[in-house]
Amino acid sequence: MSSLDPAPLIRPYRPADRDAVADVCVRTAHLGGDSRAVYPDPGLMPSLFAEPYCHFDPDLAFVLDDGTGRAVGYILGTADTERFVADFRRVWIPRLAGRYPEPAGPPSTPTEEIVRLLHHPERMLLPELADYPAHLHIDLLPRWQRLGHGRRLLHTFLDALRGQGVRAVHLGMVTANTAARAFYDRVGFHPIPVADAGPLTYLGRSTARD
Repeated sequence: MSSLDPAPLIRPYRPADRDAVADVCVRTAHLGGDSRAVYPDPGLMPSLFAEPYCHFDPDLAFVLDDGTGRAVGYILGTADTERFVADFRRVWIPRLAGRYPEPAGPPSTPTEEIVRLLHHPERMLLPELADYPAHLHIDLLPRWQRLGHGRRLLHTFLDALRGQGVRAVHLGMVTANTAARAFYDRVGFHPIPVADAGPLTYLGRSTARD
């Protein structure tokens, strides 16, 4: 980035950011990298991990703007996982069930595994996470990583949660994504032991600033 490039900034999500946010999601959804070879439908991953948060909790959706108006990263989440799951079950699944019907049997492809997750939002309600009612997703395109933007996005999100009276937040990540884990360790997350977590690791932290 040269001195003549526009300065990136963090700002609230706008409806016009929907396609750019979906693109960031797709390009980072497979262990932090491009997911299109694994999940060919470009609408699948955003429909689960990005769009419902922008719909149900727009006040907790923030993007990294590259300085030209284009979102090149985001942080999204909810202050109340239990309420989010109820909204997802009541509103979101009926919107998507026609496009992504639940597999009749055990999932046989990566796409069917994600579609099964879409139809079972209650998987997010784990007793071990009760003290961490909020949860989040954060993603940045590769060019914008390791420049401090992730930490700035996180602090913006934590400030917004704290303003709503939320004291702690959690996230679930694929354990194999070691680069993401290194980032979360640096920004103050700690492991939360969860029985039968499968391929996921759960991390949490206070919403208080470091």
